[in-house]
Amino acid sequence: MKCSIPELEVANKSLCVSVAKKLNMDFDISKFEKCNLLVVGDLMLDEYLWGDVDRISPEAPVQVVSVKEENYTLGGSGNVANNLIALGAKVSLAGVIGSDRYGHLLLGKLNELGINTEGVVEEPERPTTRKTRIISGNQQVLRIDRETKKDISQQTLDVILNYIKRVIPAVDLVLISDYGKGLITAALLNSLTAIVKKHKKISIADPKGRDFLKYSDVSLLTPNKKETSLASGIEIVDESTLIKAGNWILETVKTEKLLITCGKDGMVLFERNKKPYYITAQTRQVFDVSGAGDTVIAVLGLAVASGASFAKAASIANTAAGIVVSKVGTSTVSKNELLSALTPGCDYASTKHISFSELPAVVQKLKADNKKIILTNGCFDLLHSGHVMLLSASKKLGDVLVVAIDDDESVSSLKGPGRPIISEKERISILCALDSVDYVVVFSSKQLNKIIEIIRPAVLTKGSNYIFEDVIGRELVERCGGRIMLIPITNNISSSSIINDIKGNI
Repeated sequence: MKCSIPELEVANKSLCVSVAKKLNMDFDISKFEKCNLLVVGDLMLDEYLWGDVDRISPEAPVQVVSVKEENYTLGGSGNVANNLIALGAKVSLAGVIGSDRYGHLLLGKLNELGINTEGVVEEPERPTTRKTRIISGNQQVLRIDRETKKDISQQTLDVILNYIKRVIPAVDLVLISDYGKGLITAALLNSLTAIVKKHKKISIADPKGRDFLKYSDVSLLTPNKKETSLASGIEIVDESTLIKAGNWILETVKTEKLLITCGKDGMVLFERNKKPYYITAQTRQVFDVSGAGDTVIAVLGLAVASGASFAKAASIANTAAGIVVSKVGTSTVSKNELLSALTPGCDYASTKHISFSELPAVVQKLKADNKKIILTNGCFDLLHSGHVMLLSASKKLGDVLVVAIDDDESVSSLKGPGRPIISEKERISILCALDSVDYVVVFSSKQLNKIIEIIRPAVLTKGSNYIFEDVIGRELVERCGGRIMLIPITNNISSSSIINDIKGNI
């Protein structure tokens, strides 16, 4: 990991943060980990069906999609919560799901992330909001929505409000994610804002619909330009009409601040008795804008909760949105990606190191681009020539090489006391520096099958020192349509033998 500052090399993220401070970056994202946020909003499950089209139906002039795989990600307020978790925050969540298998699947994904889901209520007669996207090649063929916009029951409202009253003293800030699916009613908002004000907390809402009056007493609203136009009744065609519409909402709705997101044109922050504050978007290749609003409200709220001014927080959120639109599907931004984007001259291959929670979205993007994914896994403690040969040969088998490395606890369990010699953070940095490696993800030994299920690699590689039948995950790889390949390693070398030689010479 290197920062482009003369005669200075930084060895880890914490040092890179200190360098950032010297470069007048007046915000430390490590503060995110100390924050606890409450998210109240419409929960959704995003379903992706991936397949091939090779014929037209004889029944009607429509494409026939032969589904090859399917996966699910969190949408709506679940994606807001996922963004917060990816940045290290603690999250409490209030919402509603159906008593169907998709509701249980959604709840399971939330629990896997460590989110407090005591405020997620099941309504037996309500379907879990599900958006199914059918994708062939690199384009979406069809989207199917299953949902209801019916208001939640009084019983559900009471349960959610009681939950909010219980957790509000411990939270730093409240995010309201309104997708118009029946949860964020005027009744809920009236009670919620009263609770928030009583405890002197800040609330931020991503609004929906034409009537913004129901968001009165919310500290800040984050509509996009189209939503602002609809709510104000002013057609936004230039800067003057944008300012007019923004001021109309600020004066009409009892809110302290307004942040209008303008896509490729950035954002504009309106505050009472201040001139509009303009934030320019960074130029990036846009793959998918879905979920960008979720990232904005999540990062904005987290930055404010961490002590940033609203203007600084909006700038950070704008940077984060620029990162996620370059990904496919509802995605999150990692701390490394955000820190890299915010720190001038700092480069530590953050785009190569991805968290376990980010893996599904990365894989979706790669497969949408028809990339052949190769997977290899191991401890990689004391990288040696055999490792380099394995990685180089593995990359030549496909388009993208994903390296899954055991975390420190797994290495210790596998190799014994005193291992690893090189910590996972250092191993990540070393592997990311290799041109043959495209992505690095850390896992525990119990998660290997889950990684295989997510990636469904075309090939899983191991060194020729392994026996084919003994390769862990072999049967699962083959069931997923992939194959195992043992890479010839001519040198009789291993990390353990090197370490033993060193010990013997001490």
